[in-house]
Amino acid sequence: MNKPKHKKLTCLGIESTAHTFGSSLVSLDEENQGTIISDSRSVYQPPPGSGIHPREAYQHHSDVCSGVLIESLRKAKMDMDSVDVIAYAGGPGLGPCLRVGAVVARSLAAYYHKPIIAANHAIGHIELACMLTRATNPIVLLVSGGHTAILAFSNGRWRFFGETLDITIGQLLDQFGRAAGYASPSGAIIERCASKSEEYLLLPYTLKGNDPSFSGMLTSAKRLLSSGKNMDDICFSIQETAFSNLCEVTERALAFTEHDEVLLTGGVAANTRLQEMLTEMCRSRGSTFRVIPRQFSGDCGAQIAWVGLLSYLHGMRLDISKSIVRQSWRLDQVDILWRH
Repeated sequence: MNKPKHKKLTCLGIESTAHTFGSSLVSLDEENQGTIISDSRSVYQPPPGSGIHPREAYQHHSDVCSGVLIESLRKAKMDMDSVDVIAYAGGPGLGPCLRVGAVVARSLAAYYHKPIIAANHAIGHIELACMLTRATNPIVLLVSGGHTAILAFSNGRWRFFGETLDITIGQLLDQFGRAAGYASPSGAIIERCASKSEEYLLLPYTLKGNDPSFSGMLTSAKRLLSSGKNMDDICFSIQETAFSNLCEVTERALAFTEHDEVLLTGGVAANTRLQEMLTEMCRSRGSTFRVIPRQFSGDCGAQIAWVGLLSYLHGMRLDISKSIVRQSWRLDQVDILWRH
């Protein structure tokens, strides 16, 4: 990472891409070491059997945003005058939800005369994980409701070495959970059910090149559920099949790039079975495995604040009149100025 000289900086990060409204204060010291000072969030909970409704999630974010913001400042024992930079999630995400965070950030930046930065949500998952685990040049497996991607840094950007062709691993878990009558997110419920079984039921295992595909697996799992198969057995089979798929594509990228480090991040990174399988794969290759701490694996303001700090430190500025949101914003479109 480049190390321009600077004073200690503090950024307020606003996350609002999907079900979570988050606000965090993160600092960057003179040696470019990051510290999460505070992290507050509120998660929209849809009814059982339902997913995220953008309008209802927007209303949730609108209702809680001021309270979450105030709580994060109180936890940090700071006020807005002590904040150097404001960052918000500019995308990708649900349009109505993104707009709540952008309006909050824009209003604060205008009133308190603070610089504003739009952060890519997916880059936030990656860079916060690098900061917290001290990963330097890893193969990244980014797994969440919005992303399933195998990535490596090259020539100024994070580059795809594989990505989902249809639904993400998070959507696989959530959509199956909804079919079983649970609310999204359903990953933790499926993990609990899977831990009670060792009975494998055959499910489709689909790879096209290094791109995983999960829609066929979801359809088959729903059919098994409708036919009366045991829920725990189906959950066990989903995890074993889907996670084997992810381990294979990650190992391929590891071999191709000749890297010696794997980093797991995103909401599904909290799954202990996925961590176990990747740990074993890395051990067999003599590689180091790192995983973002569970507390910060899901969406949070800290991931936005950290990218905001790195962007600001390397000269990136945003005119407040251009502080828009983008529902589609691929992470390989983002220049990473702080990495070689």
